[in-house]
Amino acid sequence: RDAEGEYKSAHIPGAVFFDHEKLSDPESSLPHTLPKPEAFAAAVSSMGITNSDTIVVYDGPGMNTSPRVWWMLRVMGAKNVFVLDGGFDNWKKDGRPVTSGVTKIAPSAFIADFQADKVASFADMRTIVDSGSRQIADARAAGRFVGTDPEPRAGLRSGHMPGARNVPSSTLADKGYLKDIAGLRQVLDDAGVDLSRPIVTSCGSGITAAVITLALESLGHKDNILYDGSWSEWGAHKDTPVATGEAER
Repeated sequence: RDAEGEYKSAHIPGAVFFDHEKLSDPESSLPHTLPKPEAFAAAVSSMGITNSDTIVVYDGPGMNTSPRVWWMLRVMGAKNVFVLDGGFDNWKKDGRPVTSGVTKIAPSAFIADFQADKVASFADMRTIVDSGSRQIADARAAGRFVGTDPEPRAGLRSGHMPGARNVPSSTLADKGYLKDIAGLRQVLDDAGVDLSRPIVTSCGSGITAAVITLALESLGHKDNILYDGSWSEWGAHKDTPVATGEAER
């Protein structure tokens, strides 16, 4: 997929392109991991974004990569960040204005204020799995979670972290729109997620875990963190415990 080409072809007037593929840590062997705060600040400053701006993030389908960018901005210190419900596809379907080309905007001075306590490391996850101190909500598709479908990345085992609950990100949205409060609560309840407990979200590479994070925050749940390395990291280690089958209840 050529996301930048799609942006140049048609986008919401005034929108700038945020490339989450490029804005990741070049020193990491893992896909999509957070860049260093100073690198993030430089990139976002070049987009004309400041910490105090009201920022609306969108993607094409609606609830795919936009929650990840929403989470990145928040964890790096942006205060007012929102996701466009329905995404660009529904924006166009509703007959709203679009434009083409590249939005020209003056650079700004974004100052990174990294919220390290909102990000789980590999060491953190070892402790969480061993102690059960947080519930783990895994956004991958059911087949990958239970271990019947192979992982799309080579060298990874299928299955899930012991104790994890499966909340496929696709179950939290409908036609690009995040489900309403009752719907979100039902999905999480059906998956066995206890909203009274601290939660860590995970997925394949840290992207769709943010869809669960967005759902949790929409429900007023604040004690949540995201495992940035996600299954790309956990599943690659030979000594990490991996469970298969349905989630234990």
